[in-house]
Amino acid sequence: MSLYDDAVRVLKEYEAQEELRQTYLDHLAAHPDGMWKACAQGHITASALVIDPSRERVLLTLHRKLRMWLQMGGHCEPGDATLADAALREGTEESGIAGLTLLPGGLVRLDRHETPCAWHLDVQYAALAPAGAAPAISDESLDLRWFGYDEVAAVADASVVRLVEAARARL
Repeated sequence: MSLYDDAVRVLKEYEAQEELRQTYLDHLAAHPDGMWKACAQGHITASALVIDPSRERVLLTLHRKLRMWLQMGGHCEPGDATLADAALREGTEESGIAGLTLLPGGLVRLDRHETPCAWHLDVQYAALAPAGAAPAISDESLDLRWFGYDEVAAVADASVVRLVEAARARL
């Protein structure tokens, strides 16, 4: 199964956000290259909200280009077998934490947003960090910081707040 086929399968199985979910499926039907950054009309991305082992905080990155506090995430790559793999890879690369595990139940939510490169049709997961996790700043980040759930709204935009709320409900 290709990454494209996995994305279609994951989106068809997702039972929430019906209108946005259909927008993603329509995009993929119209753009066979819609998984990749090269698709100028927009592309599927994958992200992972990293949750600390105590389940009391989330790790956010101060994105180098966007200068915003965000969850870990980004573009799919040819080596990603599934959207979940892409989210886990992005989470690991950007947090510097090995051993992340995605929360059961698949994707947590969808979020479509415009970026300098194109529209991102983000498929969002959540991942638990292992005990003793020590984040390490990547080249894509200016900073990494743990935030209590009640602190996120003061530093991040509404899309991150919605992701945190959905992840907490999943926990």
